[in-house]
Amino acid sequence: MTPYVVTKKTVFKWQEPFWAIHKAVFDAHYKARFAAAGLLDATGGELQHLISDAATMQIIRWTKGGFGMSAHNYDGDMLTDEVAQVHRSPGFITSNLIGKAEDGSMIKEFEASHGTVADMWEAHLRGEETSLNPLGMVEALIGAMNHAANLEGNSPAILEYTAQLRGIMHSLMVEGKGTRDLCGPSGLTTEGFIDAVAEKLSAKVAAAKPATPVVPVAPKDFDEEAMKELFASLDTDGNGMIDYEELVKCFFMIRLPPRKMLERNYADV
Repeated sequence: MTPYVVTKKTVFKWQEPFWAIHKAVFDAHYKARFAAAGLLDATGGELQHLISDAATMQIIRWTKGGFGMSAHNYDGDMLTDEVAQVHRSPGFITSNLIGKAEDGSMIKEFEASHGTVADMWEAHLRGEETSLNPLGMVEALIGAMNHAANLEGNSPAILEYTAQLRGIMHSLMVEGKGTRDLCGPSGLTTEGFIDAVAEKLSAKVAAAKPATPVVPVAPKDFDEEAMKELFASLDTDGNGMIDYEELVKCFFMIRLPPRKMLERNYADV
């Protein structure tokens, strides 16, 4: 992995501090370790800055392994779109946003590609056939599921399922049974690819041994006595079970009643 900082600071002067801060922090805290690991061999032993125009050309001819970039959102969008197009499919793009909660646990948000396939979405709404690989969307969902499972600390069944899903999607693409943006005219439609994944996944799940049961882990601030009191107040007939009417009452009490999904045109979103 070779690290770069990418800006257009020759034109946008407000981007100069973005580079300057990166360089100062990197030199003070990371440079020695990166150099020892050989990660700065391709940049003369220094953290290198690239003007975004140069970065677009660097990516096209890059053959030296990983290419790490720190960039503002706009430059990052442009460069990741380019990487996806080099591999013939904007469906590869997934954005991962990370932060940290007050208790020290990681906050992670996973997004699929944004704005790159709007024309295909419009075609889908018109009832036309589309063929674009949904890997970016599925990777975002897999990332969210895996992070939730890791936060719970005891969800091997979820991690096993997502690993199987990812492996099947990759194998279909390699076998030439991906979508047309990857496999050419003989590729599958978007829906056909999803059906092919579902068929393989169903067979694998059916053949697998029963997964280790998922044991929910209560949050640290869980009040079991309060939960028992809530259950007793909802179990109006005292039979130890909550029926539909009692469940509805519960959702209204906690102010989470299910609501109807309103049909909305894509252009209005």
